[in-house]
Amino acid sequence: MGARGELFTTQIHLDNRSYFFNVKENRTGDVFLQIVESKNRDGAETDRHQIAVFSEDMQKFLQGMEKSLDFIEKDRKARQKAAREKRAAKDAMYAKGNSSGKKIYRVKSDKTSEKVDDGIKRTGRIHVVSKKVTES
Repeated sequence: MGARGELFTTQIHLDNRSYFFNVKENRTGDVFLQIVESKNRDGAETDRHQIAVFSEDMQKFLQGMEKSLDFIEKDRKARQKAAREKRAAKDAMYAKGNSSGKKIYRVKSDKTSEKVDDGIKRTGRIHVVSKKVTES
C-alpha cells in the first residue's frame, strides 16, 4: 500500500484543469475510487473538488455514467442533424427561382420610413456625445 492508502493512481491534464483517478483503501480495508478535479485559478490558487465511489457502488455509478454519455452522444447527433436540416432549408429558400446557381441573399429593409432630423449625424457607428454642464 502506498502513501495515504493509494493502490493505484492516474491523471489527465487538460487546459486549466487536472483530473486524478485514485484507487485507495481506507483503514477498515474498504477499496474505493477517489476522483479529484484540480483547477488553477489566478495563478497561485488551486480549486480542488473530489468525490469517492466505493467498490460496492461502482456498478451503479458506471451505469449512471454510461447513460449520461449515451444521452450526450444522442443529443450531439440530434443537434448536428437539426443544424444540417436548417442549413438545407435556408439554402433551398434562397436558391428558389435561381437557375444560374448563384446564391441570392436577402437584404433587410429599413422599416423606419419617417426620418426625423434632430441635428445628429448618423453614420451607423455608435457615437456618444457628452453634455458639459456650464456653471452660470
